[in-house]
Amino acid sequence: MFHKVLIANRGEIACRIIRTCQDMGIATVAIYSDADRDALHVEMADEAVFIGPPAPSESYLNMDAVIQAAKDTGATAVHPGYGFLSENAGFAKKLAKAGITFIGPSAKSIEAMGEKSKAKALMEKAGVPLVPGYHGEKQDMTFLKGVARKIGFPVLIKASAGGGGKGMRIVEDANGFKAGLESAKREAQSAFGNDHVLIEKYLTKPRHVEIQVFGDSQGNFVYLFERDCSLQRRHQKVVEEAPAPGLSDALRQKMGEAAVDAAAAIKYVGAGTVEFLLDEDGSFYFMEMNTRLQVEHPVTEEITGTDLVEWQLHVANGGELPLKQHELTMNGHAIEVRLYAEDPQNDFLPAAGKINYLRYPEESEHVRVESAVFESPMGDGDQVSIHYDPMIAKIVTHGQTRDQAIEHMIEALSDTRITGLKTNLEFLQNAVMHPAFQAGNVSTNFIDVYHDDLIPRNEAPDDLTLALASIGVMHHVLGRNTRPVGALSPWDDTTGWRQNGIAPQAIHFSHGDEDIMREVLVHKAGHFSVIDDDGYPQYFEVHTSRDDLAFDILVDGQWLNASIIVDGAKVDVLYDGLHYRFDWHDPLADFEGDAGGAGKLSAPMPGKIVAIKVNVGDQVKKGAPLVILEAMKMEHTITAPFDGEVQAVNANPGDQVDEKLELVSFK
Repeated sequence: MFHKVLIANRGEIACRIIRTCQDMGIATVAIYSDADRDALHVEMADEAVFIGPPAPSESYLNMDAVIQAAKDTGATAVHPGYGFLSENAGFAKKLAKAGITFIGPSAKSIEAMGEKSKAKALMEKAGVPLVPGYHGEKQDMTFLKGVARKIGFPVLIKASAGGGGKGMRIVEDANGFKAGLESAKREAQSAFGNDHVLIEKYLTKPRHVEIQVFGDSQGNFVYLFERDCSLQRRHQKVVEEAPAPGLSDALRQKMGEAAVDAAAAIKYVGAGTVEFLLDEDGSFYFMEMNTRLQVEHPVTEEITGTDLVEWQLHVANGGELPLKQHELTMNGHAIEVRLYAEDPQNDFLPAAGKINYLRYPEESEHVRVESAVFESPMGDGDQVSIHYDPMIAKIVTHGQTRDQAIEHMIEALSDTRITGLKTNLEFLQNAVMHPAFQAGNVSTNFIDVYHDDLIPRNEAPDDLTLALASIGVMHHVLGRNTRPVGALSPWDDTTGWRQNGIAPQAIHFSHGDEDIMREVLVHKAGHFSVIDDDGYPQYFEVHTSRDDLAFDILVDGQWLNASIIVDGAKVDVLYDGLHYRFDWHDPLADFEGDAGGAGKLSAPMPGKIVAIKVNVGDQVKKGAPLVILEAMKMEHTITAPFDGEVQAVNANPGDQVDEKLELVSFK
């Protein structure tokens, strides 16, 4: 077995590989950029090598620097994880030339599947069913538009190189084809250095079902069953599960054997995933093969009892597959959700910045958390960088049945608490609790169909939520005013002490446009009464748990757990899967709120200006595209919020702009 392995990646997958190597007694080398100096994978590895500036092109994608790091540290193998160089045939070739083992398939296999057009031609020859479409070399817009008309709208324009939803556009009709093609090509060029695209018929209600395959250098192949990855936004997966709900044993075997045929056709070695679209009538079509480990591999591990990273290391070292097909069995059901820094209410726009407070669910036989973002008490949060994917964590649950796995996931998400930036946490809760998901009625348009049910709404807080916010503020005030034992006199007391009884303390909040006031009585340490608008007092017994911002609270004979975070003028209340944010009007402080100007559009995050679609003096309609911003590996179109005249344009194509920089103003 290898003596030392360099992990050519970052984030939670780097941490995962390091843990498996440690369990196997293999030394590890991490690489890191300027943005990752304090990252968890750097701390976990036996050695760490600085690789360059934050931009991936200058660090994690710098093949020569990665190979030199392996040479300098004596690493005899490189594990690429997923993303970055994991599907780069040139990198595999350079490693082989340097005498370093690439823990993945051969460069020839990567090349065979790396170009989607060539891969589809190869699969067609191998008898694997394909979605109707065009996978040829012609890239002329007029020709491709004619192909789309012949296939029939809607069509999917897809980058031939790469994946992850980048360089993909759904085009509903001929009128939108030119803009969709140009945008897909720009994004593909930026993400993969190749703007070649293919055109496919867009199936309106398919499921995304993928098969985990493994091959060894002795010519053995197995499939480790399937994963359903149908819940997607921006063509990127957010909820995955194994096995796929409602899939018959016969169809499972048929798809598994087709996946093995695909792997055998290119003499595949290592872990790979063959992705299919499964239509409502049971027909399935080859989409692509990912020649690497997948983000969602933990659900396969949970139902098969395997460690796929250990399998990768074993096979790359020349070993045979640990199990044969008839020895592989499924045990129960597993679900994975991806916790992202993003705003579901704003078309899932990625977020970046500091996490103020983060608490994961406790791990158990039913709950698994994979992350490289530190769990943090208030004020010591980790950063979500603008340079990399905004995933914070993968939360995985397992049960003997799908219903049990869902129940464990609902509880795990309820116990997950995060503040400081926008996330998709509440969206994930809404998704796994939705009746259609619980019934197994999933497809790739699930989020579009049930959009209004899934996207969090700013509902008015109830009396319990307001009471919890009030208690959190009082706890904060009491902590802020503590003095050494013996130093506190009745004149210093902030609990409302009076010679003839306790006086209520008024707490003033605002939520949206609503001003709220609650009165709190502090009876003794940890014992409060909160008086509602009708003058009715409710009694609470409060104990801190896990950290000083998590509380176990007894109310009306029932215990609940809540996190209540007071950060300046902001109060976050998180419990039972709910998250409310209030503005607290602290009489002892004067906080200045953010100012916003009507008619001004600012950059929602740091990024690069790709295109300016308007000029000063232009009359624009609501919804018209104004600026295209590239940030966090994706293009984002900024549109007009109302009809108006453009007064100023403050950026040019190619500019790197900061968050909140005013880009366009209106009259």
